[in-house]
Amino acid sequence: MKRILLIEDDPEVARLLLLELKEAGFAVEWAKSGVEGLIRHREKRPDLVVLDLGLPDLDGGEVARRIRATDDTPILVLTAQDAVERKVSLLSEGADDYLVKPFHPAELLARIQVQLRHREGSEVLSVGELTLYPKRRQVFFREQEVRLSPKEFDLLALLMGRPGRVFSRQEIEEKVWGRPLGRDSNVLDVHVANLRAKLREAGAYGYLRTVRGLGYALRPRGEGE
Repeated sequence: MKRILLIEDDPEVARLLLLELKEAGFAVEWAKSGVEGLIRHREKRPDLVVLDLGLPDLDGGEVARRIRATDDTPILVLTAQDAVERKVSLLSEGADDYLVKPFHPAELLARIQVQLRHREGSEVLSVGELTLYPKRRQVFFREQEVRLSPKEFDLLALLMGRPGRVFSRQEIEEKVWGRPLGRDSNVLDVHVANLRAKLREAGAYGYLRTVRGLGYALRPRGEGE
């Protein structure tokens, strides 16, 4: 049974959503605020989060950012804001999808199923002898675990999701940090250097490539050389 965390402060809306989700066969945890939602997420490790944007304590976007900083749980945001700019902002903050209120429960259930199928389909990423488990947030080279920081893991997961594809600095900053880091920032360079060093230490020499003037890519050793 898949576990869903519902973060919603309106009791009436929550009651209706709890009923629909439970009838659809999900185990549901309900949090009434952003802070409570973050605590429940850390304790329960749900398979998906349904997150209302208008919470009494924390902005829903901030809750999404904090979840995404440590975990890849799919996040489906419920919002009354239909502006394109806000939708783009939600996705950059860490949301995987959004629904604009009012919506039909059937659409909510359909979007939940899409996100769960997508997550199951990407349960394991493998490039050469390097294997990444998104849900467990673990990386192995052969049989040895490579211990990474949250951002190093997110960076590697991004590159492993499209092996061989060159990601520009701007793309990486937007997808991993959710914003441009600034022209003078060396944050990305430091994370790339640390990630490359940890991969080398595990024996994964030459996997993380710097493509001069373009960005970074991940390829098995010997490929493209």
